[in-house]
Amino acid sequence: MTPARARARFRDGLVISTAGWCDGFTQANLITVPHALAWDFLLFAQRNPQPCPVLDVLDAGAVAGPLFDGDVRTDLPLYRVYVDGELAEEVTDVRRWWRADLVSFLIGCSFTFERALHEAGVPVRHVEQGVTVPMYRTSRRCRGAGSVSGPLVVSMRPIPAEQVADAVRVTAAYPAVHGAPVHVGDPRELGIIDLDAPDYGNPVHREPGDVPVFWACGVTPQAAVMESRPTLAIAHAPGHMLITDVREEDYQLRVTG
Repeated sequence: MTPARARARFRDGLVISTAGWCDGFTQANLITVPHALAWDFLLFAQRNPQPCPVLDVLDAGAVAGPLFDGDVRTDLPLYRVYVDGELAEEVTDVRRWWRADLVSFLIGCSFTFERALHEAGVPVRHVEQGVTVPMYRTSRRCRGAGSVSGPLVVSMRPIPAEQVADAVRVTAAYPAVHGAPVHVGDPRELGIIDLDAPDYGNPVHREPGDVPVFWACGVTPQAAVMESRPTLAIAHAPGHMLITDVREEDYQLRVTG
């Protein structure tokens, strides 16, 4: 399915995790904040590039940009609206919340490198099981910027122990969509007590011999919103991404010569 067709289906009301959708095209996290806070969020992203790799920033009030031909207010399957840092509602259309001063950030998403993992023979368990990738708030702090601060959020993919090195090698070639893992092994070193109780997404069944591997996650800005408490923020519901018109290989590092 083309990204345009997928976005049309979401605009028509389909709600589904976008993991595995539109093979070959880049997916993006969304965080939208008032213009008065946009500089702090941009600086927060610059200081924390692994969880917050910025693909684009739209002008205040803009609903489309060069990465996709559509409407950022309607073309994701599910949104979260935060008021004063509290989750106000999950909706499929945020036009009633829209204001002319809102600035949208498109943040790289690790769904983008999952096709490369599959092609390298590395299993992607949550796609196999048809669930949203599990995500966890960690005890690691991001570097704050002005009024914006918060913890690192990670996504977890169980990887067979003998293929962990392959997973690291493959994903390291995609720094614009989180790149290599931030941690491999014991989740307690990240302050995660129970892998079967993710803060976002769904638990994923781990096969014998699997090792938990953790990548920085684009839900990190939402954790910052909850801590920093801006008057209004709009984001994707975890796992329900903006599918762009940009090919995945455009963000892949290639070694030549």
